[in-house]
Amino acid sequence: MITRFLTDVTVRFNPFTAPAKTARTFLAHLPPNARSNMKINTALLPRTATGPTKLFLKFKDGKEMDLDLDKLKIKDVMVEVDRHARLLSRQEELSGS
Repeated sequence: MITRFLTDVTVRFNPFTAPAKTARTFLAHLPPNARSNMKINTALLPRTATGPTKLFLKFKDGKEMDLDLDKLKIKDVMVEVDRHARLLSRQEELSGS
C-alpha cells in the first residue's frame, strides 16, 4: 500500500465487531514512521456502540475519502488508496519533483 501521499488518517471503530478487523489491519499496514509524516486519529467506541466502522483519509492534493468499513474489506480499501496514490505518483513524476 502506498502511504507516502496520505496526510490525515482517522479511524473510528468498535473493537468487538467483525468490521473492526479491517480497521485494525489498515492501521497495521501503516509504516512505523507514519506518525511523523501524517496525522493519525483513532477513536475506539465502547462495546455497546452500534455506529458504523469508518475510515477517513486525506491526501496531499486535498482529496478526501470517507470509507465505510462495514461494507469494505482490507483488499478493497488498499485498492482505493493505491488507485489514488498511483495517480499522485504519476503527477509527481511528470512535474519533475
